[in-house]
Amino acid sequence: MSFSGITRKASKRPFPLESLLPPQVPRSNYLHLQEEKQRLQLKKFLIDRMFLVAKTRPNIEKKDIAEYYEQVFQSISRYHLGEAVTGLLLIYPTSVLHILESSDGTLHQILLDYLNHQKNETEFFIKGMKIIVVSHNIPTRIFMQWQVSVIKVPVMYLDDVTQSQSLEEVVTEFLTQTHKLALYLFKNVKVGTKGPGDNLHQVVPELLPPQQIIKYLYNSEEFMNPETFLNMYNKPVHVTLDSEVVWPAPSHF
Repeated sequence: MSFSGITRKASKRPFPLESLLPPQVPRSNYLHLQEEKQRLQLKKFLIDRMFLVAKTRPNIEKKDIAEYYEQVFQSISRYHLGEAVTGLLLIYPTSVLHILESSDGTLHQILLDYLNHQKNETEFFIKGMKIIVVSHNIPTRIFMQWQVSVIKVPVMYLDDVTQSQSLEEVVTEFLTQTHKLALYLFKNVKVGTKGPGDNLHQVVPELLPPQQIIKYLYNSEEFMNPETFLNMYNKPVHVTLDSEVVWPAPSHF
């Protein structure tokens, strides 16, 4: 009798609700996969590489433009700890070629700083900036530090390739030259030195994109300026399509 009583009391216990629910399958997304990949590779953040071209005031001083970017890097580093900026800045007589390597957030802050100066200063020495290409999650840096070099003498060619080649061909040649130049600097410039110096036009003239190419690129409408690029980046990923909108709106009773 005592056993049957215990059995009846046990049967009155509420059945656990969890047993009625379907088993929960752990879900993940692409961001989690990338974060796990980076964790396994012992990286603190993803590294991006950005190629920029712009026009400048004639005969801009190397000191002025170098100090500007160094101050920008120092200001950003206060909020992006450990995300160092490496790359190369080539200063031509009336234009610049800038290659930057750092985290996505740091590169965006550099673009934002440029936009603030462009909007608030009518005489800012950098104008007409265009983004040629952005490479996301590069496996390794090709620059060990940030370097500045002045191209004192423009590299002259017998013909203007921008008149005989398509935009795709010009960009391909431009990127090929800059990558070869980066490999040359990687092998020949020691970390901690001041950089390659201002005689690259004498040492490796074949690796320097001519200024006419730089002008051609920042005048091309096919490339985005920083403002357009950042506006596109900040747009929400989940966009409501017209086919998803139902009118009148469904009501619940």
